[in-house]
Amino acid sequence: MAIEHDYFGVLSAGPDGAIFWTERVEVGEQSVTVDLTAPDQDDVSQAALDVAASLISGIEALDAVVRRAMLAEVDDRTSEVTEYILQQQEAYGDELEEILVDVSGDPAVDIIRSLTLMSMTILADEHGGTDPFAVMEYALDADATDDVLLVNLDSDGAVLSVMSAD
Repeated sequence: MAIEHDYFGVLSAGPDGAIFWTERVEVGEQSVTVDLTAPDQDDVSQAALDVAASLISGIEALDAVVRRAMLAEVDDRTSEVTEYILQQQEAYGDELEEILVDVSGDPAVDIIRSLTLMSMTILADEHGGTDPFAVMEYALDADATDDVLLVNLDSDGAVLSVMSAD
């Protein structure tokens, strides 16, 4: 059995009933992997697919919202964002400025601006629930796959939480 959608086309379920869709999307000057997944296609509604399509279509604006949310957490010394920034400063030391996109003199702001959006995963079966509907993955170094920040979003694109993957 399959689900058909204007944006995603035909989403065929695997033998276990799960659906999976993946695409590369251009965001500014970078290419981002976007995945849509659900363990059971019966749990995926047309409304969930519509919301997913709108999040993907508005990924640049969503990225800006996420970065503002990260900046808002910088003042909290116990936040995952602050811990990530401190780890990056320690890991790169004097070489940090070489990898930053913009150097304003505020390392926290500069690191957040310099993060690369690596991927976005949409958990289509979580539409309207309390669990994350989408997860955006950010890294300062695209090759450091374990050293990332994961941003959990609800169906409306609001940030639920930011956590470190290490």
